[in-house]
Parts: sequence; C-alpha cells; structure tokens
Amino acid sequence: MQSGLDDAEMMRRAIALAVRSGQEGEYPYGVVICQGGNVIAESINRVAHERDVTRHAEVVAISEAQIKLDSVSLDDCTIYVSAEPCAYCCYAIRESRIGRVVYGLTSPHMGGVSKWPVLTDRDISDAMPEVFAEPPEILAGFMAKEAGDALLKASPVIGRAMKARGLLVAPQAHVEATRALTVRERIMRVLRGAVFDRFGRS
Repeated sequence: MQSGLDDAEMMRRAIALAVRSGQEGEYPYGVVICQGGNVIAESINRVAHERDVTRHAEVVAISEAQIKLDSVSLDDCTIYVSAEPCAYCCYAIRESRIGRVVYGLTSPHMGGVSKWPVLTDRDISDAMPEVFAEPPEILAGFMAKEAGDALLKASPVIGRAMKARGLLVAPQAHVEATRALTVRERIMRVLRGAVFDRFGRS
C-alpha cells in the first residue's frame, strides 16, 4: 500500500494531467499508474486526438503499463484517477488485475463503482479466478475538492455543465475499502501468473 504522502503526490500528478487533458481539447481526465512508488505509466484522454472512443485515459495508461512491465497482470500496481473510472475502464482495471484504485470525484451516472459496481463485483473473480483477481482495494473521493477545482479551472464550461448535471461530484469524505488477501487469493495470484496467463494472456 502507498503511504498517504505518496497518494497525495500521485493524485496531484493525475489532477495536473486532467487539467492538461482539458487544455488539449479532451475531456479532463488524468491517470497515473504506479508500482512500488514508481510511476510506470500516465495518460490523458486520447479520444479526440486519435478519433477513437476507446482511448480513455485509464485504458491508454493500462496498455502502456503492460508493455513497460511486459505483463498483462498489474497486481502490484496502484492506479490514480482524477475521477471515478467508467464501467468500461473499470473492466480493464479488473482484467489487468490492478490491486489498488484511488480516485477523486465520484461519477454517479457513469462510474464503475457507484453506478455499475464493476470494481467491487465478486462474481467474475469467483466464477473465473484463473483470469480475474479479487476486487481491488479502493480509495474513493480522495482529494475530490482539489480534483473538482482543477476541473472547473481547466474547462470552466464543461466543468460547470458536468457539475450541474451531477455527472462528477465531490463526496463528503473519502471512503477506503481495504482487506487482506486470503490464502486462496494468494494461491490464485501465483497460479494466474505462472500457469493460466500462459494460455493466451502473456
């Protein structure tokens, strides 16, 4: 687990990327992926740049991290996102097995935690433990005020519209979901990397 200081530093970096994303004509989302306190990958949204609706910041960063680490599995990584990832991005987070997710603003209409519980769903990991790890540790609403202020500064019109429609909101306080891995989960983690990933996932 990252320390609180590391979390704040990495979230500030993700928020700065979100500001840059807005300035470059994208929706203002920023992502940083870390492993052991080291930045592995980071991205802004690339949808407008690449004219491809699948190029969300989270997916771009996950792809970059997998290439950099030469692995589809990002178990030991933390992803920092300026706002709650959508269901599409949360599925990518689950399939890449990122172990910890930290995000600022909540997305009650699009989020993969608060709207569709993709990040917290246990069915996919219970049904296919050789592919999907247990739900990640989640720290929600972290530095949400800073993320909201940055959104309004970077894209005042988009930021105000999103706020008025309740698309991105700052919760009252951040919520942390932590738990220790069970023995079964530890065994499955080893088996996924050593055995199952060799069949089409490495």
